[in-house]
Amino acid sequence: MSIPPPPGPHQPDGSYPPPSPYSPYPQGPYGQQPQGPYGQPPYQPWTQGYSPYNRPAAVNGLAIAALVLGILCFLPGVGLVLGLVALAQIRKRGERGKGMAIAGCVLSGIGLALWVAALATGGAADFWQGLKDGARDGASISLAKGECFNAPGGSLEGETYDVDKVPCAGEHDGEVFASFELTGGPYPGDSAVTDRADERCYNLQDSYAMDGWAVPDDVDVYYLTPTRDSWAAGDREVTCVFGNTDEGAGLTGSLRNDETVLDADQVAYLKAAHVLNAALDTAPDAEYVEDDLPGHKAWAGRVTAALEKQAGMLRGHAWPGDARKPVTALAGDLDKARAQWAKAARAADADTFYAHYDKGFKLIDPDRTVTARKALGLATTPPSSDDTGLEV
Repeated sequence: MSIPPPPGPHQPDGSYPPPSPYSPYPQGPYGQQPQGPYGQPPYQPWTQGYSPYNRPAAVNGLAIAALVLGILCFLPGVGLVLGLVALAQIRKRGERGKGMAIAGCVLSGIGLALWVAALATGGAADFWQGLKDGARDGASISLAKGECFNAPGGSLEGETYDVDKVPCAGEHDGEVFASFELTGGPYPGDSAVTDRADERCYNLQDSYAMDGWAVPDDVDVYYLTPTRDSWAAGDREVTCVFGNTDEGAGLTGSLRNDETVLDADQVAYLKAAHVLNAALDTAPDAEYVEDDLPGHKAWAGRVTAALEKQAGMLRGHAWPGDARKPVTALAGDLDKARAQWAKAARAADADTFYAHYDKGFKLIDPDRTVTARKALGLATTPPSSDDTGLEV
């Protein structure tokens, strides 16, 4: 038996409205509506918009949370607990989401088992270390010694957040020759970071480009340093770079000439030369001897000691046949130069200092080393006078 719908607001009890022209039910002949078995019209259910009782049950919020945590494998213990609580609430309240709660429990259980296994095997520590390494990599530009790169816009000045690594054989903007870590807690400031980078990078260049004569005159030292923001993320690395001083110009080919590239005789010669070069670089700030005679005399004493050590290193190496004679002659020049620099170190006045300094300076003129360098297969064009002019 069909149950008629309750009367509407404008409809008396027991009566029914005339058939609608849009009624989904067929009509009988002459427009009459078919009758039911008891003279009643067929039952027509109400649509959802007219019934307050057919709304779907709410989805349990804890079931959603359990599923999300299970999928992400984040806090798996929490996801498992939420899933169990959600199942209890769903049974009690008649809510939906049972499938999500069960899935969250299963996935969270698997995640919890994996975390326990990771803790037991040390995998969690490795994972955390990987996260920290990734954070450091994201905070700084990762470049290794010997790698070449192009900078955004081709400039090695200003701030940059990324570079493109390229082969050193082709054109490039910079070549990494060293790197080191800064120490300290709070960020020391831009000036302090720059000063430290400037000092260390210039001191480290000789270990990568041992033959300074092979470095073009238009190449200088640049560096990539941490910013205040990257310092806060753990970045402490300073990267030392060779780059071209001409704006818009780059480098071609590697400038590397160290023990991985040079032979034993070349390395022996350059190590001896570095002893004197390091002493010459300690000249006092005062340009004129009259302004700081004691400082210049102390400098002359350091050069005297370096000349003695250099000559001893040259004589102590077994040179190949073609290089033996010119290297021996060079050692003799160094002995003569040492005598003049020693007298300058003992000078009573500026004029006496200049007299011996001039003689000693001529005896270490870079041109005197060309013959020995040529025999050893090293660069034979001295650096321009814009450099020290004294590098041997």
